[in-house]
Amino acid sequence: MTFRFVHTADLHLDSPLVSLALRDPGLAAEVATASRMTLTRIIDLCLTEQVHALIIAGDLWDGGQTSAKTPRFLKQELGRLSDAGIRCFIIRGNHDAASKVTRELEPPPLTHVFATKPQTQTFEAGGHQVAVHGMSFPEGAVPESLLPRYPAPLPGAFNIGVMHTSLNGSAAHDVYAPCAATELDAHGYDYWALGHIHKRAAYVGRAAVVMPGIPQGRDIGEAGACSVTLGSYDGTLRLETRSVASLRFDRVTVDASGLTDWTALIDRLAAALRHEARARAEDHLVLRPMITGATPLAFRIARDLDRLTEEARTLAEGLPGLWIDKLENRSTGARQTTLPADLLALLETPDPGLMAALTRSASDLVQDLPPELRDLLGQDQAALDQACRDLLAEGLAQLLPRLTLGEP
Repeated sequence: MTFRFVHTADLHLDSPLVSLALRDPGLAAEVATASRMTLTRIIDLCLTEQVHALIIAGDLWDGGQTSAKTPRFLKQELGRLSDAGIRCFIIRGNHDAASKVTRELEPPPLTHVFATKPQTQTFEAGGHQVAVHGMSFPEGAVPESLLPRYPAPLPGAFNIGVMHTSLNGSAAHDVYAPCAATELDAHGYDYWALGHIHKRAAYVGRAAVVMPGIPQGRDIGEAGACSVTLGSYDGTLRLETRSVASLRFDRVTVDASGLTDWTALIDRLAAALRHEARARAEDHLVLRPMITGATPLAFRIARDLDRLTEEARTLAEGLPGLWIDKLENRSTGARQTTLPADLLALLETPDPGLMAALTRSASDLVQDLPPELRDLLGQDQAALDQACRDLLAEGLAQLLPRLTLGEP
């Protein structure tokens, strides 16, 4: 007999992907429904795999950004689980904390939303006693560890802890309910269903401590395949990753090394796009090609990157489901090595003062933008810092060809 469950987190229903939609109106409709489509696919997966429970470890929605239709949509989808006899356990994280939710979800039968005080739900499934322990965030910021508040494991049961946490910290995420994976392992549960960090990670010791990652990426900062976790327990715990995203953001490298002909560069770009289009598992793929390598074309690539971007978008029109976000240029002049080594080192090492000034300017700029555009450089300080570093690197890629052209 086997107990089966699906674990996900950070769906961020109705979180707007404004910047991409503004750049490409043709994709706006797909982007607008991507998070909802992903939840529908998660429910479909639960039904197909005949699991006993779905666990959602926080940030199911985005609190104040939620539309009036979201609770109705949630109740409809979760009702499909209830009709099939599948339980659902939900905690609230920093984005959908109790203090932030403006429109309350009325849970259908078999769906339990954990309160802001620790609770334990027990049931039998697949021949096993199961205990699910969890608590929701009362506020959007929880700076202290919540682990000491979680109950002791229930003897004889398969114990699952559901927590929204930054663990030991992540550069891309604020610190909430911090704790170490080793501390979770020592608590005595069999499985920790975590949420908050959008990149998948698993730590397997006595317990399995799993951060499933975001199931549907929202921008190029969440590039790559996204997934949920399918677990089965028959005395031994087995975990699988399953993709449910309808749309994926990703990067592809186009090596221009040694190319001397613009047509050859276009051909190489086209081949890369065709390969990615064939290999994708999702309905839609939003690509950001990156041109790399030392080539005599570096100056023209830097000068005409807008034209090259339009070439890429024209190529993508012939590949259904493929969209181009933008192009990045990391190509270098073929004669870059003729520059003095100390000058190259100076150019390639960002000056801390320059970085600080650029970050301050970018922060000021973001504050002056309309609300719907303020995510253009990321949704937190770490993303803003990375955007500034990317801008400096892009500027360097355009500067070096100009320094290396001509005879020394």
